[in-house]
Amino acid sequence: MPVYEYRCPACSEHFEVTRNIADTSSQACPVCGASAKRVFSPVGIVFKGSGFHNTDYRRSPASETQAASTSSDASCGGETSSACENCPAAD
Repeated sequence: MPVYEYRCPACSEHFEVTRNIADTSSQACPVCGASAKRVFSPVGIVFKGSGFHNTDYRRSPASETQAASTSSDASCGGETSSACENCPAAD
């Protein structure tokens, strides 16, 4: 069964209750007995795998390597010379 968080508006008590999902009755504060309000919190979810924006649209390591070799081609002007033996453009 899931755990729900509640806060009492009368005494500001914060507490957790394990309840059935189908249970829609109001929850009473354990300290003062007033009707408590449910607190909604963000859930820590990490989306991994294909089908998510974070993984589908980021640069792949192959495109980063290709971008680096393109920038080194521009730095030597694409010319082949003895001073540029290690340049990818020399191939």
